[in-house]
Amino acid sequence: MGKGMQTMRPVTKPTKQRKMLFQAPDHIRYKQFAAPLSSELKATHAVRALPVRSGDSVRIVRGDRKGFEGKISRVDRKEYRIYIEGLTREKVDGTTVFAPVHPSKVMITRLNLDDKWRKKILERKKIASKKIEKVAEIAEIAQKPAKEVVEIKEAVVEEKPPKRRARKKAVKKPRAEKVEEKAEEAEKKEKPKAKKKRAKRKATRKTEGET
Repeated sequence: MGKGMQTMRPVTKPTKQRKMLFQAPDHIRYKQFAAPLSSELKATHAVRALPVRSGDSVRIVRGDRKGFEGKISRVDRKEYRIYIEGLTREKVDGTTVFAPVHPSKVMITRLNLDDKWRKKILERKKIASKKIEKVAEIAEIAQKPAKEVVEIKEAVVEEKPPKRRARKKAVKKPRAEKVEEKAEEAEKKEKPKAKKKRAKRKATRKTEGET
């Protein structure tokens, strides 16, 4: 690692953890609102959990209001609370207000898919879950005995289409012929080349008129 790079250490002090939670930026707060999906939604979308949004139908699974089901009317990211239609409480002065619920205490029973970006998130997570399943299958095969692995490999080979014919390899010459060729090349290099005779220059005769 370079000199400028620093390793991130996990925060273990409760005071610092609470500080990070309540001073977190909006994109991290969004992830804190994740709630598990019902078994039916898990089967259809192949996703375990998603951040809740207004318009989702949820069921409270923990606390005094356990079993209550309704649609989310408002999400408060500042206070980490959601508000469900029909879930109210009375104040001392007699007025009724929505009762806040933490998103970890609910389970999503119906998703609001009006947003196209949310559909893309579900598609992306579905592909990722399939990849994880394939990796798990490979790991299981690796743990099986050798005979079963061979049978699986044979089945896979039968399913694969036939490969193209490989090109014919060049016929290699025997070693004796190679040695003879090298000896001939060495003899040619040793022989001195015949020198070419230079053409004699013609002597230029002075004419009588020249002084």
